[in-house]
Amino acid sequence: MTVAEGKRRGLDLDTMGELARQISRLRREQNAEVLLVTSGAIAAGREGLGEDWDYLGRDIPSRQVLAAVGQSRLMHTYQELFAAHQVKVAQTLLTIKDLSDRQSYLNVRNTLLGLLELGVVPILNENDVVAVDEIGEVFGDNDRLSALVANLVDADLLLILTDIDGLYTADPRVDPSARLIPVVQQVDASIEAAAGEHRNAWARGGMPTKIDAARLVTTAGIPMIMCHGKAKDVVLRAVTGQAIGTLFEPAAEKLEARKRWMLGGISYRGEIVVDAGAAAALARRKGSLLPAGVKLVRGEFQRGDIVFIVEEGRDRIACGIANYSSKDIQRVQGQRSDQIPAILGYHYGQEVVHRNNLVLL
Repeated sequence: MTVAEGKRRGLDLDTMGELARQISRLRREQNAEVLLVTSGAIAAGREGLGEDWDYLGRDIPSRQVLAAVGQSRLMHTYQELFAAHQVKVAQTLLTIKDLSDRQSYLNVRNTLLGLLELGVVPILNENDVVAVDEIGEVFGDNDRLSALVANLVDADLLLILTDIDGLYTADPRVDPSARLIPVVQQVDASIEAAAGEHRNAWARGGMPTKIDAARLVTTAGIPMIMCHGKAKDVVLRAVTGQAIGTLFEPAAEKLEARKRWMLGGISYRGEIVVDAGAAAALARRKGSLLPAGVKLVRGEFQRGDIVFIVEEGRDRIACGIANYSSKDIQRVQGQRSDQIPAILGYHYGQEVVHRNNLVLL
């Protein structure tokens, strides 16, 4: 299980203490293995520097300065809170590069599983000190990071704690008729519409990112619960199956570990737009993507990068490992597979994306 939590201006010691208490109780009474994905380094840094440094803004250099000051304060606070329950914790700072490479992804997985085996609670956060937003090297929010971590360790549940009771039919802060949606069977267009564009003024995430996280983990076969982080015994209630917040039901079967890595989308470099026939072959006949079905290539990527596959005029339908670079696919798009050697002068196979390297969304 992973938990995302944070506060606007400084560390919320009451909420952090409650998390430590509930997680420790889960470990003690149910022998549960728990990972905590937390925000708070920047808030702790601002708190530590005080009002004299309040001029620091939300630009990247300021965020990195605050994170550098706050990261040790954040972890020290968690260490003290968990130590009161005789539980040890370990800090894990991640950047997008740590999970985009398959080998480092496995190394992170082995480390986290090793910590859990020792009875240590891993506390994870994005490494804001070295992350650079403009070039796309950040997770962007803890919702996405928590979903990636859930996939990484093959979790039984992703629990996202937020400042709202769950997913509503509309934003309850502006629409008094909005109703809580207790169960979501599938993340589709209607669920995305309910999420809208609501974003907290300080958070880099928001309801849309939580829906993206739900799509990622449920497709991989992991359920997700989203609920208010300050509800009484929220973690204990969610884990024991009590109705709380919004439950996003998982797909029927869990994906194999390699496909969970692909689904994480860390190294997405572009999109391949396909026609309706190719989309049907992928979705209904579990086929590979052949060059004949490709209509357009967006972005630049290399052979081996993970890309989205998009049905022309519609939504993303899959992701997969490209067998050819974007430039090569542009040269062979719309052609028969047997023409690839003549057009390119070399041949990596008949498929643009092989079915064994593809995950349907």
